[in-house]
Amino acid sequence: MSTLSLDQKLAQYDEFFAIEHEFSVNILPIDNTDDCSYDKFISSMPMPFKLATDMSTIDQSALRSLQGIGNSASQLVSFLNQQSKKIDLLIGYILSQQDELQHRYQGIKFGGGGIKFVTPKAFNIGQLLELKIFLLESHCAIYCYGEVIEVEAANELFIHKVTFHFIREEDRETLVRGSLHEQSKQLQKLAKLRNQESEQ
Repeated sequence: MSTLSLDQKLAQYDEFFAIEHEFSVNILPIDNTDDCSYDKFISSMPMPFKLATDMSTIDQSALRSLQGIGNSASQLVSFLNQQSKKIDLLIGYILSQQDELQHRYQGIKFGGGGIKFVTPKAFNIGQLLELKIFLLESHCAIYCYGEVIEVEAANELFIHKVTFHFIREEDRETLVRGSLHEQSKQLQKLAKLRNQESEQ
């Protein structure tokens, strides 16, 4: 377990931007925390989650390297983007098969520091959790371990704030990119609504 204090863990959660967004999250409590290590976490990660992040990382670096070529690369970039979208759809389908109904809860906020989710029963502060975070509209899913750092009662439900205990850096980057992308979508939607209201 981490030696950080609860206040330090809360500060760690707040270090990263987080966005309010509904998503599915599978949650399993980790009971044997004595045997909990980063190596064990990596070895227990299901293969589809490893593949999804690795493929996304390869896509990002391939497109970055092409941007230096100039105008002649635009058609090639367009073609590769189309191929990437096909692979994203396939990976999205494979990842959706990992979403288990009996362990599914409603996520309400995510970012590079952690997530918030809602449950009918409260987990204890300090409880370690195995998390499968599904952002399937972005063809993205993350496997990580989290620790409950705050629980708040609201309308017969419990809102949990969870900081990441074990997460691969490339997965954290995916969540950071995803939160910024989601913010951009929300701002565009807001701007569109304002334009519609001003035209009436």
